[in-house]
This record gives sequence, C-alpha cells and structure tokens, in this order.
Amino acid sequence: MTSRISHTSIDSRDAYAQSVWWCQVLGFSEDPRDPNEPGHEECMIFSPDGRTRVLFIEVPEGKAVKNRLHLDLTPTDRTREEEVERVIGLGATVHQDLRTEDGGGWVTLLDPEGNEFCVLRSEAERPDPYAHLVR
Repeated sequence: MTSRISHTSIDSRDAYAQSVWWCQVLGFSEDPRDPNEPGHEECMIFSPDGRTRVLFIEVPEGKAVKNRLHLDLTPTDRTREEEVERVIGLGATVHQDLRTEDGGGWVTLLDPEGNEFCVLRSEAERPDPYAHLVR
C-alpha cells in the first residue's frame, strides 16, 4: 500500500489573503459550497480539475528562515519571462534571478508573505530531451 498527497499546506499570517493571491497566480478557485472568507483560519484552493489542492493555515509566528518546501511553477500559456512579469504585477518580488545565458535556469520569487517559489521555463521553451533519438 502507498499514500497519496491530499493537499499541500502553507502556514500563513492571513490565510484568506494568501488564498486569493495564489488563486490569481495558479488559476485555482475556492470551493463555491464552502467559500473562503476574510478571517477564516483555513482557506483551501483547488485546481480547475479539483485534483490539486493548497490549504493556507493561519499560524501565530511569522516566517523566519528559508522554506523547507516550495512550489516550482511552469507557465502553461506564456514564456517564463512573461510569467515572471505577471506574478510581479500581482505582488511577488524577485528573490534570486538564476536565469542563464543559454535560456536555462529559473527565477526565485517571494509571495506577499515572503514564501519562496520558482518560475521555470515553459514546456515550449525547454529543449526536447529525446531529440537525439530522432534520425
């Protein structure tokens, strides 16, 4: 037997504000039967197919050190650069720019509460790892 991940939980100062912000970044939504509200200590958001869930939980202590777990995002309908600009426009800040001259690398950003996350290249921007097999 094995287990599966039910959801990813993220400690927050303001669970509602974090859920709203991350819904905009990920294109997720709340459960319309149990909407998130300001002041809720736990706010869950869902991917469009409902299979991926993120739960924001209010905790009394603030973030003190680097995350032990973070999200790596791959743009679905734009380039990495366009996605970085979009999430900065939503309120993210650049923490580290680790893009390389050959187009590789990633950008590490901070969400409004200082949690790290990375934006990688889109699938369209990545080289085909199996191209060497085509003759």
